[in-house]
Amino acid sequence: MKIGIIGTRGIPNNYGGFEQLAEYLSKGLVERGHQVIVYSTHNHSYKESIWNGVQLIHKYNAEVHLGTFGQFIYDLLCILDSRRRDFDIVLQLGYTSNSIWGWLLPSSARIFTNMDGLEWKRTKYSRLVQHFLRYAEKLAVKTSDCLISDSIGIKKYLLDKYNRNSEFIPYGTHEFNAPNIDILTGYGLAPTSYNMLIARMEPENNIETILNGVVGSLSERKFLVIGNCKTNTFGRHLLSKFSNDQRIYFLGAIYDIEILNNLRYFSNIYFHGHSVGGTNPSLLEAMASNSLICAHQNPFNESVLGREAFYFSSSIDVSKIIDSSVDKNASTFMTRNLMKVRDSYSWDKIVSDYENLFTS
Repeated sequence: MKIGIIGTRGIPNNYGGFEQLAEYLSKGLVERGHQVIVYSTHNHSYKESIWNGVQLIHKYNAEVHLGTFGQFIYDLLCILDSRRRDFDIVLQLGYTSNSIWGWLLPSSARIFTNMDGLEWKRTKYSRLVQHFLRYAEKLAVKTSDCLISDSIGIKKYLLDKYNRNSEFIPYGTHEFNAPNIDILTGYGLAPTSYNMLIARMEPENNIETILNGVVGSLSERKFLVIGNCKTNTFGRHLLSKFSNDQRIYFLGAIYDIEILNNLRYFSNIYFHGHSVGGTNPSLLEAMASNSLICAHQNPFNESVLGREAFYFSSSIDVSKIIDSSVDKNASTFMTRNLMKVRDSYSWDKIVSDYENLFTS
């Protein structure tokens, strides 16, 4: 099959979840004999036209000069180019800025759309933008031949809201089984001497709630915050509010997966505050790194973690969890989550699920 993937900033991934999915999926499909093209922005750091057998087409990223509105132009350029590529399959990752061009997608190809999470619930957006995203979601449902949901919660939402069935295919991850305690030395850390989180600095990721819980706790354990705090107003607010607490360390963005996996592996508790969206890649990576997880209580996280995690809904919950001794079932939580990764979230399985769906 000839498969085109649109809706990302490009591969190899240096941005987020959809880029990670595009990276592993495209490489896996090429290894299985398919021709795959991934659209990338012109200013992506990887400038070559081939990556691990995947063909890359770079299109002008108008975000550079126009901000968020530039995404619409970038998506339009990708979609117009897709009309002359004779694709069998076009996989759209998300719908926020490409759904308005859905009527321009190539009619000869089957259109598959990964619907991501409930984008219109993100608090960083104004009411007007949230209204548009609801409309964009509706357009994506209308113009797609097949919908893909990355969580059971999203699958149920699409069925209830639009009476459309969708194929459940979550994100994938790789099991981490090569811990290197030397990684901790550079950060002045010892195993289980710290708690941590990794997230984009957005309100719906409940970072402020978690850090309020750290401040309210009696524990002297360090708390690591990994994510870029300097690129938006909310991140700068967090820096200003919590930088005086000597337990809280803002490490900025870290992209080296070996460092991230080791920090997760040796942590005491890994906090996952994401409340909007489907199966979050960073949550799967924490599970694959044998982390003890405390997650924000919502249907998306619960559908992945089940009973194998602690949950919080408020900063008071966070404080209590930090101050409590580690539950005797903690090792069982970690073992069972690792089994879930092996059985349900391996990249090999995810690639197979997509290939079987495309073929059918």
